[in-house]
Amino acid sequence: MEQTILITGSNGLLGQKLVHLLSQFPEIKLIATAKGPNRLTGDLKYTYVSLDITNELEVLEVFKTYQPNALIHTAAMTNVDTCEADPEGCELLNVTAVSYLINACKSNNTFFCHVSTDFIFDGLSGPYDEEAKPCPISIYGESKLRAEQLLQTSTIKWGIARTILVFGIVEDMSRTNIILWVKKSLEDGKTINVVTDQFRTPTLAEDLAMGCWLITKNHVQGIFNISGSDFLTPYEMAIKTAEFYHLPKELIKKADSSTFSQPAKRPARTGFILDKAKKVLGYSPSSFNEGIAFMAKQVK
Repeated sequence: MEQTILITGSNGLLGQKLVHLLSQFPEIKLIATAKGPNRLTGDLKYTYVSLDITNELEVLEVFKTYQPNALIHTAAMTNVDTCEADPEGCELLNVTAVSYLINACKSNNTFFCHVSTDFIFDGLSGPYDEEAKPCPISIYGESKLRAEQLLQTSTIKWGIARTILVFGIVEDMSRTNIILWVKKSLEDGKTINVVTDQFRTPTLAEDLAMGCWLITKNHVQGIFNISGSDFLTPYEMAIKTAEFYHLPKELIKKADSSTFSQPAKRPARTGFILDKAKKVLGYSPSSFNEGIAFMAKQVK
């Protein structure tokens, strides 16, 4: 069945992975949108449109022009400390823009796949399933929860993909992640302090893109945990990275999060239980080691 899919945030990590994934399907007419010029290269089958999702008229105009069957919304202010410092900007991008997109979806009968986060939880009792009660402890977490609530109380069809600590490679290598940071630091002979008191299920960006597609493909409604399956501390992630690249593990020192001063609070223990996504969607995430190996091929 042919369908038109619109992606927001196509210049970002997840957005780029979605464009690469979905442009392979001849039955999909893909509309990639982001603010400013297109950063993707290569011969991919899609249409790029510059779109500021905080401009309601622009949003309505783009939806009217392309009439998408489905929206995958990846654009957001995701830097937790920036959100803490700029609550108005965070509100505009993470909440108000979502209300504009919901209205546009309503006018065009468009299915809305929204990307959310483990930061809607306080981290006292992870790993979490989809029924767990949210309790955010940062402005970022609050904004993402409010966006979820806007969808849940709307009359449109929606699916939410909650994710955790997404890692991967963007085309121009402009973004780092824990794996690249550890690799470069150890190659440079630097000692690094890595926390042992935070727990996550880190997510390969390609796996998250696939999870969003599995939700969007059949317009599956509801909340789905889409993350990696390995429950790890950042220290354990760093050790696994050092082992993969045969770099000196003794340069990795244990630290606890109280030694780092960050404006926004982080939940200590999140992580997701993936049973629902595996059963309902057929979601099958990579292990963390498989994710490192996958990225290593791209870096070469």
